[in-house]
Amino acid sequence: MKKLLTLILGLTFFMNVSAFAYGHVDKKNPYAMIESVAKITFKRFSDEQAEIRKNPNLLKNIVREELMPYVHYQYAAFKVIGKNFKKTSKKDRADFVVVFREYLVTSYAQVFTLYKKQKVEFAPEKDFAKENVVAVKTSVLDPGRPAIDISFRVRINKKTKEWKAYDMVAEGVSLLDSKQAELSGLIRQKGLPYVTNLLKQKSARSIVFK
Repeated sequence: MKKLLTLILGLTFFMNVSAFAYGHVDKKNPYAMIESVAKITFKRFSDEQAEIRKNPNLLKNIVREELMPYVHYQYAAFKVIGKNFKKTSKKDRADFVVVFREYLVTSYAQVFTLYKKQKVEFAPEKDFAKENVVAVKTSVLDPGRPAIDISFRVRINKKTKEWKAYDMVAEGVSLLDSKQAELSGLIRQKGLPYVTNLLKQKSARSIVFK
């Protein structure tokens, strides 16, 4: 699956959910967290639509402020480094995490330009009291097309007892796995600083409506 398609499917769950109790996110309930963040994010997207059309890069601000506080980007970045971890220095890993976060910001922001008011259904909450990782399942409904099944993997911080998302799986395709497959070879062959610089360049790209 193409990288853009994976991102599109991964982010589609945020689209067109009805408003409720904006402003509060329960980080100790993974199901409530995912649903709340989705609704808060797209209310802001809707409210600022005129300004966004004039300056699409405002989408990056929305992603940074509304989504990233609930994304475990450091964990995801380390998963991407994967087997190369021991061959990298602490400084290089720290630099990579910062840039990887901005790379996600830009990637997600570009996907938000595809917002077309799809309907989303959230699966019922399950007992997560004894779980460390939970898959929050959703279905994206678009008239005239088959439903798209998407799961969001979230993990708990055992100290704070708060949950954060670290991966998205659309139709069986893991965004994190695809990023790992795409970048791990480059890390092994050319080193982590090279990949960090590559992602830094991609992160700096402006958001455009196509």
